Amino acid sequence: MPDTLKISRTGGVVLVRIDRPKQMNALNFQVGSELVSALEPLDNDPEVGCFVLTGNEAAFAAGADIKEMQAKTFGDMLAEDYPAIWERFGALRTPKIAAVNGYALGGGCELAMMCDFIIAGEGAQFGQPEIKLGIIPGIGGSQRLTRLVGRAKAMDMILTGRMMGAAEAESCGLVARVVADDKVVDTALDAAGRIAAYSKPAVQLAREAVNRAEESALSEGLLFERRMFQSLFATHDQKEGMAAFIEKRKPKFTGK
Repeated sequence: MPDTLKISRTGGVVLVRIDRPKQMNALNFQVGSELVSALEPLDNDPEVGCFVLTGNEAAFAAGADIKEMQAKTFGDMLAEDYPAIWERFGALRTPKIAAVNGYALGGGCELAMMCDFIIAGEGAQFGQPEIKLGIIPGIGGSQRLTRLVGRAKAMDMILTGRMMGAAEAESCGLVARVVADDKVVDTALDAAGRIAAYSKPAVQLAREAVNRAEESALSEGLLFERRMFQSLFATHDQKEGMAAFIEKRKPKFTGK
């Protein structure tokens, strides 16, 4: 069992809690390694339909573990390639929801942005304060934040190191929903349950189509979407979903 995570599974939903409360869930190489080691096999499990990643009431993850990093040299960081372990999390094909309470700062904000969407508590705080330490974001903050909130907001947050509250985060597109602090995980689990109940091929191709929109011209994105849409007519789930609609019953998707 992982030392830095608590993992539970209900049906097709896997809940992962970062569990380093004394360190405000600060991220280090061990957290990243345990996270991908636990989730990569589940990513290939046909019965798993969604991951929910969370922390505790005080912090989703309040940045990277500075004590672990402080003495490292350029050579150390280049050899270890710390960001690469987190990109393996981002590459998981199973949908990922970040359920954020408290602080999501630095690496914590970056980890939340690697998820497909964020559900935040009213008291959540987001930020990329690396500039205060003499460094910059290192696991995607400058790239994902800019794509999500735009150049002006990203420059403001990254250059000043200021934090953004949940309401502002929702208004500028960083967060999908803001709910009461004590409803964050339950809301995320409810959303995850809905996703896990749908056709897995359809969900995976929907994710790919939305992600392609950030990386291609409109004409290329439309062609990609069209081909993904057409390809789903080769699945059993498409036949079942449409038959169930016509017959006014709940579909029984099999992921095929």
